[in-house]
Amino acid sequence: MEELHSETKSTEPPSSKIIGLTGGIGSGKTTVAHFIEEFGFPVYYSDDRAKTIVNDHEELKLQIKELLGEKSYDEKDLYNRKFVADKVFNNKDLLQQLNEIIHPAVRIDFEEWLAKQSKYLVFKETALLFELKLHKQCYKSLLVTAEDNIRTKRVMDRDGKTYREVETIMEKQMPEKDKIKMADCIIYNNTNLEDLKEQTERIIFDIE
Repeated sequence: MEELHSETKSTEPPSSKIIGLTGGIGSGKTTVAHFIEEFGFPVYYSDDRAKTIVNDHEELKLQIKELLGEKSYDEKDLYNRKFVADKVFNNKDLLQQLNEIIHPAVRIDFEEWLAKQSKYLVFKETALLFELKLHKQCYKSLLVTAEDNIRTKRVMDRDGKTYREVETIMEKQMPEKDKIKMADCIIYNNTNLEDLKEQTERIIFDIE
């Protein structure tokens, strides 16, 4: 489940600056998020929270079943990610309608989380930061990127997918060159973890 769209202005407290953290498949976005936590800053994992929310909210369940059918939840009444993914993968209208169901709940969940934070920087990790214009609600945007061939190999090794399967997923995402133009800060993850961690540390502590 991707992060959700809301045009509502964020309730950012004066003492905290929201940094939107994003990156395409195989970029290393989650690894960077973990480094950020190591450096003492809180990270809200939008995509993970969305996975929880679709199972916890009965009203959302009803709306999703109405949109996609009863098979969108399994026999244990848990969100059927594979069924839903297959259903919306090539249907932009369905995907948009699904996002419109889930996004408001994720936004509220984030605002509740944000109200509990005290650090001067907080990070909001989301795959679709630019696609859904969520960067406009953030103080800065931070993009983790890598060369396409490197990202492809990572996903193939990690998920056991074929080259064509990964290519199909990447074709559905915003091109990296467009994200790079929009990002305030960029981490290039083309080498190793040590370099990635050093870049992460340098960039986040340079944010004013």
